[in-house]
Amino acid sequence: MRKYPATLEAGSLDPDLVEAADRPVVGEPSVAVLFVDHMNPFEFSIACEIFGIRRGEVLATMAEPRWYELRVCAAWPGATVPTRFGFSLTIDRGLEDLVTADTVIVPMAVRASDAEQMVCGWRMPALPGDDVLAALRQAAANGARMVSFCSGAFVLAEAGLLDGRRATTHWMYTEAFRARYPKVEVVPDVLYVDEGDVLTSAGSASGLDLSLHIVRTDYGADAADLVARRTVVPPHRDGGQAQYTTVPEVPTGGTPFGELLHWIVENLHEPLEVADMAERSAMSERTFARRFSDATGTTPHQWLTTQRVARARQLLETTELTIDAIATRSGLGTAANLRTRLREAVGVSPTGYRRRFRRSA
Repeated sequence: MRKYPATLEAGSLDPDLVEAADRPVVGEPSVAVLFVDHMNPFEFSIACEIFGIRRGEVLATMAEPRWYELRVCAAWPGATVPTRFGFSLTIDRGLEDLVTADTVIVPMAVRASDAEQMVCGWRMPALPGDDVLAALRQAAANGARMVSFCSGAFVLAEAGLLDGRRATTHWMYTEAFRARYPKVEVVPDVLYVDEGDVLTSAGSASGLDLSLHIVRTDYGADAADLVARRTVVPPHRDGGQAQYTTVPEVPTGGTPFGELLHWIVENLHEPLEVADMAERSAMSERTFARRFSDATGTTPHQWLTTQRVARARQLLETTELTIDAIATRSGLGTAANLRTRLREAVGVSPTGYRRRFRRSA
C-alpha cells in the first residue's frame, strides 16, 4: 500500500498556486454550517464549496475583496463525527461558534433508517437534540440569517423558526413536513424559498441554487455567475423541483374507482370529459364528482389533467414524437395547451423538459 506523508514540507507548494482560502480577511461575514452524526456529505459539501473557498477570480472583480468566514460546527467540538457513508470528520468548533454567526446553514436532517419516523404514512428524518435546537433559536434571536438545504427544513421547523412562514424541502418529504408542521406554508414546487432572514431549499442539489442565490444577494450577479462557472453549474435553473418528481402511479386498489381509473389511463388519447366518467360509473355528474373527490382527494377534472400531463412527460422522456403528436396522444389536444399545462405542473417547456430527461434507447 502506498504511504503518503502526514504533512507537506514548508515551502513545498508554490504560494501563487495556493487558493485564496488560505488568506482570510478580518471582518468577513461568518457562515456556520451545522454538522450532525450520520449526515450525508453531499449537502454539507455544497456549503463548504460555495462559502468556504475564496476564489481569486471572484475577488479580483470586487473593489473591496471579501468573501465568507466558514465555520463548521458540531454539538461536541473536537469530537470525531461519523458520516452516513462510513468515514468520519473531526469538527473543531462547537455550538458557541454557531450562535454568533451571521448566517447559519443546516445542510440536512439525519436520514438513518433506524431513526426514521412515520407521519401520516410518510417517512420523515430524525432530528437533532435539544441542545442543537436551542442553539439555532439563539442564533436566530441574535439576528443570524437561517438557511436549510433539503431535509434541513425539518430542523428549522422543529426549532420553531418556520412558523407562519413559507418554506420548502425535498419533494419526497413534503407531505410528512406538512403534516408535522401545520403552521408552516409549504411551497412544494420550487427550488428554494427566500423569506429574507430564513431561506430553505428543496431536495439535495437545489442547495447549490440557494447558495448561488445567497452569493448573488450578498455580492451581486457577477460574483454568483463566476462561482457557478467555476463549479460548472448553471447560475440559474428554470422551473422547480416538481420536474424531478416521479410520474404518479394509478392506484391499483383501495378506491371504488380503481377499474375506472385504469380505463381512463388506457384512453387518455380520447376526448374524455367528466360526463363520460360519470356515465361509465352509472352515476349523475354531481354524485360522481362528490364520490370521486372523497375517494381520491381531487376533482375528476384535475385528476384527468394530471394523468394527461404525466403521459406527456413519459412520451417526452421516451420517444422522439413531435410536440403536436404528444399533445394528441396525451389528450391535451394542442401543442399550446401542452406547453401551458406542463409549465403549470413542472415549470418548464416541453422542449426544456425533453432536453433534461430524455432517456437513451
